[in-house]
Amino acid sequence: MDRIQGQTGQDGQPAGGSTPPVPGSGQAPVPSGATTEPRASATPAATAAHGPARVVTLTAGDFTLTVNPVDGSEIEPLRPGTERSRPAKRDAAARTARDTAARPPALPGPAGPVRPLLAREEEQERLVRLLARGRSVRLTGPSGSGRSVLLDAVAARCAGLAPDGVVRLSGYGHQQPSELLQTLYATVYEAPGERPERDELLARVRDIGAVVLLDDLEMGGTALDELLRATPECAYLLAATPDTRSPSDDSHIEEVFLGGLGKTECVDLLEAGLGRPLTDEETAWAGDLRFASEGLPLRFVQAAALLRQRDELNHAVEDDDEEEPGVFDERPRDRAQVPLPTLAEGAAPAELLASRVSESARAALRIACALGGELPHHAHLPALVGDTHADTAVPELLACGLLTPVGTRYRLAAGVARQLEEVGYGDTAAEEARTAARHYAWWTGHASVTPERVAAEADAVLAALAGADVVAAVLLARTAAPAFAGSLHWEAWERVLRSGAEAARKAGEVAEQAYFHHELGVLALCEGRLDRARAELETSIGLRGALADKRGTVAGRRALALVVDREAAELAPSPPLRLEAPAALAAASEAATAVTPVAPAASPVPAAPAVPAANRPAASLARTPSNRVAPVIPVGPVSAEAVTRMTPVVPVSRSSEPPTTLSEVFEDAFPLSPKPVPPTALPKPAPAPAKDAGRRRLVLLAGAGALTVVALGTVVALALGSSDDAPPAQSPAVSLTPTAVVPPTVPSASGNDPAPDPPASAPASEAVQPGQSTAAPTPGRTPGRTPSRRPSPTPPNSPPPSSVSPPPTSTGPTPTPTETAEPTPTATQAVTATAASPPAGP
Repeated sequence: MDRIQGQTGQDGQPAGGSTPPVPGSGQAPVPSGATTEPRASATPAATAAHGPARVVTLTAGDFTLTVNPVDGSEIEPLRPGTERSRPAKRDAAARTARDTAARPPALPGPAGPVRPLLAREEEQERLVRLLARGRSVRLTGPSGSGRSVLLDAVAARCAGLAPDGVVRLSGYGHQQPSELLQTLYATVYEAPGERPERDELLARVRDIGAVVLLDDLEMGGTALDELLRATPECAYLLAATPDTRSPSDDSHIEEVFLGGLGKTECVDLLEAGLGRPLTDEETAWAGDLRFASEGLPLRFVQAAALLRQRDELNHAVEDDDEEEPGVFDERPRDRAQVPLPTLAEGAAPAELLASRVSESARAALRIACALGGELPHHAHLPALVGDTHADTAVPELLACGLLTPVGTRYRLAAGVARQLEEVGYGDTAAEEARTAARHYAWWTGHASVTPERVAAEADAVLAALAGADVVAAVLLARTAAPAFAGSLHWEAWERVLRSGAEAARKAGEVAEQAYFHHELGVLALCEGRLDRARAELETSIGLRGALADKRGTVAGRRALALVVDREAAELAPSPPLRLEAPAALAAASEAATAVTPVAPAASPVPAAPAVPAANRPAASLARTPSNRVAPVIPVGPVSAEAVTRMTPVVPVSRSSEPPTTLSEVFEDAFPLSPKPVPPTALPKPAPAPAKDAGRRRLVLLAGAGALTVVALGTVVALALGSSDDAPPAQSPAVSLTPTAVVPPTVPSASGNDPAPDPPASAPASEAVQPGQSTAAPTPGRTPGRTPSRRPSPTPPNSPPPSSVSPPPTSTGPTPTPTETAEPTPTATQAVTATAASPPAGP
């Protein structure tokens, strides 16, 4: 029979029909009746437990999950026709049985004293009234203030308030609401072997209407808001400590604070636990203890245990005094009575209480300290302690106030573990954790143990896994992981897999490491974490490929193929990129433009209407290029993210007639006074495509060529208009003061006069004659006027003068120099003149 439900075997051993291991021996027990022939796969799990493999088939969302403890879990899509219908809710009888299973198990031996609920009537009435209105309440009180006892009283009075009854949950160790929602779903609905995906889970828990009592709450803020939003038809009673994160302001949760007891209630609680009235000395001691402990009920439960132990010791002394000592008895005739505990011992009573309990109870306390405060089920204590009657240690410790119920199990009360570790109970923690890990590795791998029983012992198994060495940790994780997967306790499954993968890496167990990574990938795939699933499965396939494990590699590749298919199904195609009609862009490219985002439009940008060729003027037809591309009209609405409209900054002047002169070409292409576009709230639509765009490009190219010819002609004119005198051998003295140069007297025209100046369009090769040079302008100065000069009548071979002579003076008439205005030379003219001037002499 299942020992988890409080039944014991005939020989006091754990259920399963097997012999427990010897503590500390390191040998795994062998189940009775099990075959000794090992399986083909020599794994630590096979060494730990021989027998048939425990294979469980589950439904996880859209997948069928087959938990195989030997080669790893196999996952495949649901076959057509195998989809399950919507599960039905449990009836009243099923809810009662489920609530009984959620309570701590019954303990062997006589029932302990019932602790009364004192001075909590006001809080109880307020909680029931708020829950009846459908409000959620947060009951805040320090550890040991009696929150769990008050929840039991409220649950008894709220049984008929909601259609789905009262649901009791434990929030210990849960920081996120996902696992709590799964537990709530499994409690209300009759759906064995099914774990819905998140969307389906939220849709089903939304229909649950129950009063949920959530003890030992550890989450708050946004996580608690998510839990409340997922179950709008539920009224929650949340029990938490003051250091728990408070709910958000938008949650609208009522707050009820639970304080300590008064002096009268403390004395009543002591008398109820002691079974007799207090003496005056004990009453005064109780008053001092209430001041030191702030009236916490747990401290007075422990104080009552101290007084009971004191009475037992004093009664034993009185019984011994009635008997005469023997001849060889060295016991003194007069023995002192056991005094009252001191105030310090009453405030921290764990050491004194532990010293007066049985040896089996002290061994159980050492195991609990090694497991982080978690006490194994009382059915495991005989195998762990080595005493067939060690299961009676749990009610003994519970009566002393050293244990407190948490969900379906017990753990050390608040502050007890620290007090015991200070007096040496944690010195053997490593040995105790290794013993517990080996015992749980044998028990979880046994074929007669159901996954639900393993899930009920999840916290103790995880604590043993955290404190064991790497070899024992790999062994325990390998056997416990399939059980947690089959029990749908996937939070514990993930924690075991991660701890096992790390332990296998440290121990060098490559095959076990590949198994843990494969299981992590399957778990991530079931939960919809595709990136994590791909990483874990690829790691597992690589490790198994190195080991030449064909069967495991095939299982990993099948799961990876499902990941690829799910990624392809969830990948949303990106919307097509739609651009504006190219005709609008061509018209806007004629001027300087600025990129302006276009506001979303409800209709596509209209294109310019096409004009038939017969209705267009002849000049327009003549100017239209033959290879012009027709504008593209968008077929649908243009997205604001995909369209960028080009808005011209400088307007382009357009005339109906083509320019005929060069100045008109320049004025048309480069207007002298551009007018900026006035700012508007929304950009104007792009102008219609110009009809003479191709003609204007040709005109602009012709204008640029004409501009180049004019620049070269100007340079040639300046070169021919310079002096015909040869430059002197020495550098001439140059004066920075501009002086008017008077050309020499021009004789009358004769047949020997030089030829006239060549036209401006003469080639550049004929611009400079032999023996002539052009004087470079003074650097940094631009001459405003240049007098026209005539060639000197001096023959070309006559020696040049040694210096610049002043203008000659003569009595004859002096011709007036003709001055012509010349525009400021451009950069091209300055460069050309500089290149044409000869270098200065030394």
